[in-house]
Amino acid sequence: MLVRKQQIPPQRPSSSELNALAGHTVFCSEFKYRRGTEIFGEAEPIQYLYQVKSGAVRSYKLLADGRRQIMAFHLPGDIFGVENGVVHRFTAEAIVETNVRLTDRQNVVEQECGGATATNNVLRLVTGSLQHAETHMLLLGRKTAIEKVAAFLIEMDVRLTAAGVMSLPMNRRDIADYLGLTLETVSRALSQLRDRDILSFIGQSQRQIVLRDRARLTDFDQ
Repeated sequence: MLVRKQQIPPQRPSSSELNALAGHTVFCSEFKYRRGTEIFGEAEPIQYLYQVKSGAVRSYKLLADGRRQIMAFHLPGDIFGVENGVVHRFTAEAIVETNVRLTDRQNVVEQECGGATATNNVLRLVTGSLQHAETHMLLLGRKTAIEKVAAFLIEMDVRLTAAGVMSLPMNRRDIADYLGLTLETVSRALSQLRDRDILSFIGQSQRQIVLRDRARLTDFDQ
């Protein structure tokens, strides 16, 4: 059993997104993961498909020199763990306390009912993941730190902003490991954007951000 829990809870009908992925009604279990808890590890066999119900998850690889490279952030509604191999290429870990739905991979891709639909949908998800990886590689190739941070904020603005406020579940170390920068460089870039009145922070943690000038922020993402 690969799920980091003592006992599988009762199953219940899955979310509409998982049903749409499978092409038929599937059942899922729900787990709560504490901050920093591993959901699955790199090189483990793929057994489940996952969806973030609340909280946030990071997918990462540990590099040969011991550094951590975060490949993606999975936010509420996102389906993850969908790969085109038999083992996971990354480790997935809860960033904050996170509720996750999971269903056996066979429920989605090996059922006769909706089989062709499920296969096509899974392929689309895998393709989307590859496109994100390509975009991420381009992001890592940006010349300046402020360009990288601006591109990250634009991505999170689409995915996280509600009522005018962007609430980041990840800390600056996570952002640095996603962008291939140091913690100090990320902090400096955010401060520069604040000093230019492009954004402002709410609260001492500075994880709540108000984008005051999206047009000028986008200028860095050209």
